[in-house]
Amino acid sequence: MKILLSGGYTLGPVTPLLAIAEKYRKKYPDTEFVWIGTKTGPEKQIIEESGIKFFSISSGKLRRYLSIKNLFDLVKIKIGFFQSLKILWREKPNLCISAGGFVSLPVHFAAWLYGIPTWIHQQDIKVGLANRLMAPLAKVITTALKQNVKDFSKKKTHWIGNPIRESVLQADNETALKKFNLKKDLPVVFAMGGGTGSLRVNQLIVQAVQHLEGHAQIIHLSGKDRPQELVERAVKHFDYYQVHQFFITEMSDAYSVADIVVSRGGFGSLSEISAWEKPAILIPKPGHQEDNVKFLADAGAVLLIDEKTADGNLLAKMIKDLLADTVKQKQMSKLIQNMLPIAKDEDILEIVEWLVK
Repeated sequence: MKILLSGGYTLGPVTPLLAIAEKYRKKYPDTEFVWIGTKTGPEKQIIEESGIKFFSISSGKLRRYLSIKNLFDLVKIKIGFFQSLKILWREKPNLCISAGGFVSLPVHFAAWLYGIPTWIHQQDIKVGLANRLMAPLAKVITTALKQNVKDFSKKKTHWIGNPIRESVLQADNETALKKFNLKKDLPVVFAMGGGTGSLRVNQLIVQAVQHLEGHAQIIHLSGKDRPQELVERAVKHFDYYQVHQFFITEMSDAYSVADIVVSRGGFGSLSEISAWEKPAILIPKPGHQEDNVKFLADAGAVLLIDEKTADGNLLAKMIKDLLADTVKQKQMSKLIQNMLPIAKDEDILEIVEWLVK
């Protein structure tokens, strides 16, 4: 059997699909997976490292407001549609799965034209336009959050939680400490700005580092597509601060040793933070991430920082205050785990097997 996965530009739509592939391969190791993603996103490397054949197509983004860019992106989507027709004709997948993203739109329209069953997974609290457009064509829709079931057809929508890769959840703490050359008696902060990195988050972290001497060690995932001059200068001055541009297999190690996670508000990262039961300080990207984080912050499951008004002093203070409050850390860890459950392996396998029967 062959399953086609699609998504990219950011790693948000990528990580749950990699989890689905990982879980299905575990039971059916002969299953073949192929992937359609973007030409410029960060997904290609991590997908090929997972042993999945990767194709890229032209993709565009439809904005919900008047913009001349919509005209150009419509052309890109049309080109992507014909590219998808060619790839699907050649690869002949039994099933197509997406977790959103505009690169998936032409793929799923092509799959519908060929009569290939499709499954879309909704992660964010606010339903994206791509999933809204693909939903009528999908045979099955799943959601990470129970409240999103109402946004789609009740007949074909199921709440399953969010799929998480087992490889992200497996790490030995002692090995991880040695891998990152960390001290055992000093708390660790794992800070990241999303799959492509965030310049604003990088700035806030670097500003905060100088105030954290003696309080924490910092592992900073800066993003390979971002300028590195700022973080490289900071590394030279602070021996308790280290920077990495991109992780593939090291994510589980970083989560394992972290006492606190500082992150954007993408749903893939939120799900991994939940699975590891880590207290988190979140700096959402304006847009749908703000909705994701506000939902959690209002319940006390995370701490929220507004990137427009925050500075490094505030971030450092929040980190120090949270490190000093172990009761709050435990409360936050429990709350986020309850609010963002992990999808069960049996539910994922059951959906795939029903779609391809």
